Amino acid sequence: MSHLVIVESPAKAKTIGKYLGRRYTVKASVGHVRDLPKSQFAVDVENGFAPKYITIRGKGAVVKELRDAAKKADKIYLATDPDREGEAISWHLAQVLGVDPESPCRVTFNEITKNAVQEAFKQPRPLDQDLVDAQQARRILDRIVGYRLSPLLWKKVKKGLSAGRVQSVTVRLICDREAEIQNFRPEEYWTITAELQTDNKEKFTADFYGRGGEKLPLGSREETEQVLKQVRESAFVVSSVRRSERRRNPAAPFTTSTLQQEASRRLGFTAKRAMRLAQTLYEGVTLGKEGAIGLITYMRTDSTRVSPLAVAEAEQVIAEMFGQAYVMTRQYAGGKRAQDAHEAIRPTFPGRTPDALKPFLSRDELRLYRLIWERFLASQMAPAVYDTVAAEIDAGGYTFRARGSQIKFPGFLVVYKDTKEEKADDKDTLLPDLIVSQALQLARLTDKQHFTEPPARYNEAALVKALEELGIGRPSTYATIIDTIQSRGYVVREQKRFYPTELGQIVVDLLKEFFPQIIDVEFTASLESQLDEIEDGKANWVEVLEEFYGPFKEELQHAEAEMQSVELAPVESDVVCELCGRNMVYKTGRFGQFLACPGFPECRNTKPLIKDTGAKCPKCQSKIVERRSKKGRLFYGCLGYPECDFVIWNRPVADKSCPECGGLLVEKQSGGKKLHVCINQECRHEEQVEQDG
Repeated sequence: MSHLVIVESPAKAKTIGKYLGRRYTVKASVGHVRDLPKSQFAVDVENGFAPKYITIRGKGAVVKELRDAAKKADKIYLATDPDREGEAISWHLAQVLGVDPESPCRVTFNEITKNAVQEAFKQPRPLDQDLVDAQQARRILDRIVGYRLSPLLWKKVKKGLSAGRVQSVTVRLICDREAEIQNFRPEEYWTITAELQTDNKEKFTADFYGRGGEKLPLGSREETEQVLKQVRESAFVVSSVRRSERRRNPAAPFTTSTLQQEASRRLGFTAKRAMRLAQTLYEGVTLGKEGAIGLITYMRTDSTRVSPLAVAEAEQVIAEMFGQAYVMTRQYAGGKRAQDAHEAIRPTFPGRTPDALKPFLSRDELRLYRLIWERFLASQMAPAVYDTVAAEIDAGGYTFRARGSQIKFPGFLVVYKDTKEEKADDKDTLLPDLIVSQALQLARLTDKQHFTEPPARYNEAALVKALEELGIGRPSTYATIIDTIQSRGYVVREQKRFYPTELGQIVVDLLKEFFPQIIDVEFTASLESQLDEIEDGKANWVEVLEEFYGPFKEELQHAEAEMQSVELAPVESDVVCELCGRNMVYKTGRFGQFLACPGFPECRNTKPLIKDTGAKCPKCQSKIVERRSKKGRLFYGCLGYPECDFVIWNRPVADKSCPECGGLLVEKQSGGKKLHVCINQECRHEEQVEQDG
């Protein structure tokens, strides 16, 4: 018998083809072959929300090739990805190729390895209609919102706008955070640090805590001076010493969301870039004579579960590399919303170390694989153990506290330390051997003024975390959501932080007024829960759509009658268009603001918006300004380009030179610290920048 196997991508086809033998022909559909047409609404809301699917433009040749191959095959297997989207692709393929969806035609596997693939083909199953219905309901919901709401925005605000069920809520989060920042009023507070020493001249520091065992905030210079006056006149005596042992457990293996967050924090990857690289590692990389092999398990998952076989393999690798004392295997509980359909993201073969794969992977592929490998291995290791000491020191009735900790056993930290959980107190900070009633000498007393800071604007990791915690969208969609809201001009990303544009703020305000449910975080999250219930067979997809569409239709009719047109007045600059003499105006595009001639379409002149960093070019002493690459990545270059080709990726420090060589300093982040680093390779001076907050 001859068998036809259809997967989504040529890379995946190549990898699994070598595991199945000559009787199997593996073809790629290259994603979806059918979808709703772009040129029309294509959903019959009056008749059970029946969708009208067509072959996607440009896919005719692929469909013909698959049909020809299907005619020659005795059996057809649909082996697309093991999630809603993959199930829907298989369902559409079944419709196109005349495959009975209730026949055992569907094959799924969580990893593309020889054993996993061959075992999966021994257990084919029918298509899961609940999964298909859940994906179809999501697609139709998004079509209803997008194709009914977007034309209203074209009419009332600006042509070419779009509104999405999930993207609009995401923009709202960014707008709401910006409002918090703008409305924030800083509050003053003070800290006092005492540098103390023992009779043996051993020095350490203690921080002011309060009085009478209760915390005493210091909100003004007057309050601080009052404490300082009394403390200077008092003896410092150890009032209590508490020694203990603290254990720190490793983080769970990666889910889609946590991988995107940590890839952003640690590697500087966007969610889109991280998922693209993960897809490559999952579908297979050619490893010399071994051929193409899938290196990680399926990368769209919200589960932290790991197979017993993988746990056993990890145990063996850890024991061989570090010793049996470092082994402590475990399973991790999933969150409330975890579907647990797949395993966590992990290496398919834990024994394949990143160093062993270095000759076969690109730089970014290797960095992501190393991150996944280290996180998984650490998750099956013993906790780190710290010896900690906490001492309270009395000074005239006021309390100072000193803490010290030292790693007793590194455990999983020999492999991996999560940047999110990195804390200053995890570093070795030793205290002298203190005893109760011991007298101490005051060497120095330091007071410092601080001000509370507003919440930080979202970076990509924080935005992904917020979306997951609020139940908005699904981790597999986050990369697309973030990409879309930037391409539509609703937000811009500057210095890795998201800022709402004027357009984004206007659209959010209109949606809040006329479509409160669409823009409501809890309502959007409840819709996601209903989609999950459809997937589990607990809800009917048509009934879910009907429940949504009734109120939405009424809101739409009200908005069409009552919403006033909003005109976006262009902000004029002092830059004169050299082609027609008019003052150019600020515009916002996918990669941020730029200057454009207001005479469009007669005059199409545009210019990049030059933002001075305040630093001087080390080559020619011209200004260093912000620039963007063709892919939208921010970098910094000399204003004198192309005569001067000086460029750097890190933001230069304004009005400050290296204290050692006079060279240019740039800003860097390392382990949660902000640093100023000299770019001179022979100097490499670095200094930590103090951050209040």
